[in-house]
Amino acid sequence: MIPSQPGGDRGALEDGPVVRVLVAMSGGVDSSVAAALVAEAGHEVVGVTMKLWGGPSDQGCCSVADVDDARRVADRLGIEHHVFNFADDFEAKVVTPYVEAHARGETPNPCIECNRHLKFDRLTTRAAALGFDAVATGHHARVTVGSDGVCRLRRGVDGAKDQSYVLYMLGREALAGLLLPVGELTKAEVRRRAAALGLRTADKPDSQDVCFIQSRSGRAGFLAERLPLRPGTVVDAAGSVLGTVPAVQLVTIGQRRGLGGAGGTEPRYVLDVDVEGATVTVGDRRQLAVRDQPLRDLDWTSGPVASSHEAPLEAQVSAHGRAQPAVVVPAPGSALGARGPAVLRWIEPQRRVAAGQAVVLYRGDVVVGGALAA
Repeated sequence: MIPSQPGGDRGALEDGPVVRVLVAMSGGVDSSVAAALVAEAGHEVVGVTMKLWGGPSDQGCCSVADVDDARRVADRLGIEHHVFNFADDFEAKVVTPYVEAHARGETPNPCIECNRHLKFDRLTTRAAALGFDAVATGHHARVTVGSDGVCRLRRGVDGAKDQSYVLYMLGREALAGLLLPVGELTKAEVRRRAAALGLRTADKPDSQDVCFIQSRSGRAGFLAERLPLRPGTVVDAAGSVLGTVPAVQLVTIGQRRGLGGAGGTEPRYVLDVDVEGATVTVGDRRQLAVRDQPLRDLDWTSGPVASSHEAPLEAQVSAHGRAQPAVVVPAPGSALGARGPAVLRWIEPQRRVAAGQAVVLYRGDVVVGGALAA
């Protein structure tokens, strides 16, 4: 655990004893500057790049060029650099579940599962075994310590780059051993610092896509190699046939385009995906809106947080979506326990969320928990 003063910001690397820090370096500018800031603070720093995807890749953060960029940045900073091969874990914990989720008609977020199983499980376990006191990453988020001594995850200063959404699964223990040095910086400030240090990643574009999916073949090409894609029939809520789609597993809730000619006087949106029945149900915007959203695998960062219409939480359903007020209530016959079912009740009706999509809960800028849509 990293010593920290109550109310202090982990990302600020406040004065304290020198600790051994393992910095996850993806080859991008954020993790490069994270490593530089930890080193500048006087800590003992070692950089590591995780070898995750063993197949072809032309985008994301798993290419040979990314490993080379991370190594050269480490050389520039005068720190050690290593590569950890976690390809088997990545296949088992991220890629295979991604394919299986699509086979069920769900909409998974592989970056969240990579954080859950690789960066903040496999990597942190390896770091502890090697005698490191902390792990640092280049995520735009913050860890602060309250007057009660509890570590809390908060949004990054740069709202446009905030990545707290993909870190919602981190509990107290994980946060206590985590440094997020760039969380207090805007992206522009990160790039300026990288340029001032002469880092080769200063102008490198951000990764925007899933690392194991190639741009030329896309999601459809990747999934077609791993499961039989089924054509589907598009129907309205009354069951009338409106068109077809080439692969029902590629359709997601709320989708508007690519619905095989399912036209009408107003836009139609996907309301339901039935892979087994090879059927996609569509409707208008009003039919897409719901008051209650079932949740599964609910995680609370520091224990259940009470919410009511007078004091709602805010729920965010995509990485850069706008959080909306909501109340979390127990699912029928259950309690709000860890990893259990629950119901998200919107204060105002919102678009239904695709099964498998992450729903992250905030109170102000603090992440209090999250779950997957059921």
